[in-house]
Amino acid sequence: AEPPAWAPGPAQAAALLEEAADLLVLHRDFAAAVERCEAGCDSLGPGPGPGHERCGREGFAEVKCSLCVVGIQALAEMNRWREVLSWVLQYYHVPEHLPPKVLELCILLYSKVREPQVMLEVGSSWLGSQANRSLPEFGSLLELYLAQVLLPLGRFGAAEELVRGCPALDSERRLQLLGTIGDSRGRWRQEEETRPGAEEQQDPAAETLLGVLSQKLLTMLTLLRRTLRSMSNHFYLLPYKKMLLATFLLYLVVVRLDPASPTSLPFIYKLVQLFRQAWAAVLSPVHRPPIGD
Repeated sequence: AEPPAWAPGPAQAAALLEEAADLLVLHRDFAAAVERCEAGCDSLGPGPGPGHERCGREGFAEVKCSLCVVGIQALAEMNRWREVLSWVLQYYHVPEHLPPKVLELCILLYSKVREPQVMLEVGSSWLGSQANRSLPEFGSLLELYLAQVLLPLGRFGAAEELVRGCPALDSERRLQLLGTIGDSRGRWRQEEETRPGAEEQQDPAAETLLGVLSQKLLTMLTLLRRTLRSMSNHFYLLPYKKMLLATFLLYLVVVRLDPASPTSLPFIYKLVQLFRQAWAAVLSPVHRPPIGD
């Protein structure tokens, strides 16, 4: 049988997909990987029409979805995560047409960078589409959208409405999710009640993630400073700088900083500056002979 007329497009796109995956994983050339993904999506054109065989349509959709998945990862690696949603929608045009894999990856990405509101309308449109309700991934994506977007944003009413109107959930699972929403609403209210008093006591800088972790680091180094004072007469030959550096690195492991996170590099830079200041404060009152690094 003769191949369909659009076969060269998917064949070329599949070859570009393979190149993009190699550039992403093996060579870590993220910009080139995005270029291959864009070329692959462009080569597919509008896609096969309804008259083509089902296997052909599925193959077309799978290649296009895979190209977008690789492109999303490459953009995130370059800290261009803000472009991801608009980049994907230029190939799928409307949120309702996003493949489940692409929607899932976008929700997880924007949740990871603490921007879940970006996916609020997109997820609502996708889940509200009648065509998507028959997909096997619908139920799991609804729960992901619930946990990563609606509940963190405090949209409890919308969450309850979504769960009650979802035909993909059985009665037991529906009750479980409604209970989760109720628990989340209760915690939210408790935090709202305690937040004003906490804001009066905290320094404004401590409200950020950097501020909170910086306070923890300062507390830890203060305790270490007291320990060094009490032990300086007995362990004056200890390599203080190396010991503090090891403590600092251990702290980074404990708080589980993610070096791949788009916000981690400036945070680590500021934390290193804070460590240097604390290091100078720790050593200033301690009498010690000069030692090498």
